[in-house]
Amino acid sequence: MSIFARLSPRLQEAIVARLGWTSLRPVQELAGEALLAGKNAVVLAPTAGGKTEAAIFPTLSLLMEHPADGVGALYIAPIKALLNNQAERLGTYTEMVGLRRFVWHGDTPSADRTRFVREPAELLMTTPESLEVMLVSQRVDATRLFRDLRIVIIDEVHALAGSDRGAHLLSVVERIARLSQHDVQRVGLSATVGNPAEILVWLQGTSQREATIVDPPKQPAKRQLLVSHRPSLPELARDAARVARGAKSLFFCQTRSMTEAVAEHMRSAGTTVFVHHSAISREERQLAEEKFTTGSDACIVCTSTLELGIDVGDLDRVLQAEAPDTVSSFLQRMGRTGRRAGQAANTSFFCETAEGVLQAIALVELAREGWVEDVTPQARCWPVFIHQLLAMSLASDGVTFEDAWQQLQCVPDFRGIHRAEAERLVAWMLRDRSLILLDGRLLIGPKAERRYGRRNFMELYAVFSSPQTYTVETTSNQPLGTLNQGFVDRLVEGVSCFLLSGRPWAVLAIRHDDRRIIVEPAPRGRQPTWGGMLPQFLGERLCAKIRDIIAAADVPQYLTAEAADALALQRAAMGAFAEPGRGSIEDAEGELHWWTFAGGRINHTLRYALGALHSGWKIIPDNFLIKIRGEGITRRDLLEAIDAIAEPEFWANERLWQDIADTLPAYRLSKFQPLMPAWVERESLASYLLDVGGAARWLTGRAPTRLPDLAGPAPTEAPILEPTPATEPPQPEREAPGQGRVRWIATSADFLAMCDKLKRETVLGFDVETTMYTHILCLMQIACADAVYLVDALSVTDLAPIAPILSDPAIIKVIHNATFERTTLKRYDLVIDGVVDTLVVSRRLRGKNVGSHSLKAVCARELGLEMDKADQTSDWTQRPLSPSQRAYAALDAEILLHLHAHFGGPTPETLNPQTRLPGS
Repeated sequence: MSIFARLSPRLQEAIVARLGWTSLRPVQELAGEALLAGKNAVVLAPTAGGKTEAAIFPTLSLLMEHPADGVGALYIAPIKALLNNQAERLGTYTEMVGLRRFVWHGDTPSADRTRFVREPAELLMTTPESLEVMLVSQRVDATRLFRDLRIVIIDEVHALAGSDRGAHLLSVVERIARLSQHDVQRVGLSATVGNPAEILVWLQGTSQREATIVDPPKQPAKRQLLVSHRPSLPELARDAARVARGAKSLFFCQTRSMTEAVAEHMRSAGTTVFVHHSAISREERQLAEEKFTTGSDACIVCTSTLELGIDVGDLDRVLQAEAPDTVSSFLQRMGRTGRRAGQAANTSFFCETAEGVLQAIALVELAREGWVEDVTPQARCWPVFIHQLLAMSLASDGVTFEDAWQQLQCVPDFRGIHRAEAERLVAWMLRDRSLILLDGRLLIGPKAERRYGRRNFMELYAVFSSPQTYTVETTSNQPLGTLNQGFVDRLVEGVSCFLLSGRPWAVLAIRHDDRRIIVEPAPRGRQPTWGGMLPQFLGERLCAKIRDIIAAADVPQYLTAEAADALALQRAAMGAFAEPGRGSIEDAEGELHWWTFAGGRINHTLRYALGALHSGWKIIPDNFLIKIRGEGITRRDLLEAIDAIAEPEFWANERLWQDIADTLPAYRLSKFQPLMPAWVERESLASYLLDVGGAARWLTGRAPTRLPDLAGPAPTEAPILEPTPATEPPQPEREAPGQGRVRWIATSADFLAMCDKLKRETVLGFDVETTMYTHILCLMQIACADAVYLVDALSVTDLAPIAPILSDPAIIKVIHNATFERTTLKRYDLVIDGVVDTLVVSRRLRGKNVGSHSLKAVCARELGLEMDKADQTSDWTQRPLSPSQRAYAALDAEILLHLHAHFGGPTPETLNPQTRLPGS
């Protein structure tokens, strides 16, 4: 039996009679089979390929056969414009079978919302932020509204997954799913995503339904491509006007200012033009869409606002100024065309810069290879975790920590956050008065209320902030325009130069307090740091492809003669530096250029890595190279710095993160940054702004230690959430001094008993294990005369009982390189005193001529013991630890006692620089 025949008879009749359809498309057949079977699914099809109907028709059929008491289906879109665009279509589909749909977003009148809450429609169309409003509002009985919810459909799921908004969406969906009496079915719709299997796992959440990917075979499609080059915007716009004449077209631009300028030049050339971007009023955008849909010779000049699924009718052409920054965007935009029989999907790139020509070629060639960017799900999304704690504390009469944890730990984007960390965060927020505790329930505190309480907490419902803009002014206070926050963050006072309004400007001062950039005209001949458009952070794979294109010799057939000339000039200028591996170094006038072709985020990370070694260098990264200026700097200096940061130990250096935290403007992380403790803030910094793992992998050639794997099934028993009983660890696989004395500490009771015993000790060997890049404390190893304790810091939630022992100068703590332990424990308000640092002792006794003073080298030289450090960079968050990890951890602490005795039992006093050590 066909899927069409399995639909409700009334729906079958409406599809034929009202819509005039005679059959379903392949994607609709396959999706219908999966959804009618009750499976969760990610449905893949090109733009206008029938994805919406693939999900909606089976949903309506199920709702007709089993009427819902309240909302039976949710349709969630990332933006209001997409909701408004789909409202008429889904309204037709529901009305033709006797059901109703309701659209709820920020512009929906209050009276309409009240009527909906009183008499819910079967299909609710909304955004993640509006769902949060419903859950928090005292006027909405969310339990009654969603108790019979059956299915959630998320359109353009790739635009949400892997972002803060995606984490927010999944958290809200999980909270709503707890209200429903059903295992809520989940469906994601997407035209372009490189890793649908990971997106499906992310979307699945706590649902126990079978899951599948609906990806019908794609027929080879003819594509028409053109890449042209014009050195000025007026010429570019006139060329585009000639191509657009007599056709319906969309012209995508990368900025609002370029959109306005292009539209003006095209009007001058006689083209009927409409403008569509986020600064245009909703009424003006809708008017443009309506006029365009009914016309036949017009062009909408737009930003990405028309990229996500918004239907403006059949298009003849897609035009693109410069190039988008992802293959996904390129395919999404090109997919607007080629819908009519016999028509080819097409895109014409109009590039003002030679860099734009290279980028357009790279996008086309990657798409030809079938490559699309992966969407990387998160596992430790702290800003949204904080946001959800606040939202749940605001709803009803607050929430207990246990209830909050039970809900949040089910969200894929929070699964890497351990219970002990969550408890520490809440304890900090209570002290900080962001939350208060009343009768065992968390309520929103005065600090959060002052910051987010305006307009009935409207600021709290969304997880994102509006982008900041900076005014550009001359020294005489003449305004020149504005720059966005991301651009400003990559400017350097006294060094950077950029184009604005067609002229180069040199940066004199950056004032974050009132968001102003003070500039002066750049000297003649000085090249701008950035080109004629605002820079984008390009991905590593795209930049590597650009490097390969520069190194090649062939000329793509879709280039105009002018674009081919621009390509040839770029190859001549950069061909000598297009080397794989660590790249190459160019000696320029007064500066060095490190050509990496590693992408914006990796180069930005390498900038801070180099700056951690040489604070006096001026370092300016872009997508392809890093410019370095410094007094007397030589190629050898840079090569030595690169060698230094290529050491894996460098990337475990806490100083790097502290330098970054101290250097970057405070507003950059998240709107919830003021509520973050320092350790959360530093981790979020690395996660949001930098690609530390990618930079380390690119530079060292080795993948970093993996964080907890999102792709695994949700745990039925979470040993991290419930303290494990104190048990003797299994016998380690390799020998270590005193293995039988090792004690595993994972409960508060055992931890208190251990601390009580350690108070009577005089010398302790002490070490810690953390995650490699975020330095989350995972394990404390403490060796005394008759035992070695391994403290599971992910299960023991309150570390305060050990504070008096660590700070007691009468109890000697023997540590190797105590700086790391001090900075790690400082996050948890723990101070170490009475330290004997064996690194310092070794340097004092043996000097510089004996080689390394690492713990491995010192043990080999002093004790004749070869230590296996293979587990040093292993995953210390996993539970249970492997036998080799336990043996390694125990040995690292106990060997310190042996070293202490070998060195003659030095005390902190004897380490005074004026004191002579025995044997020195």
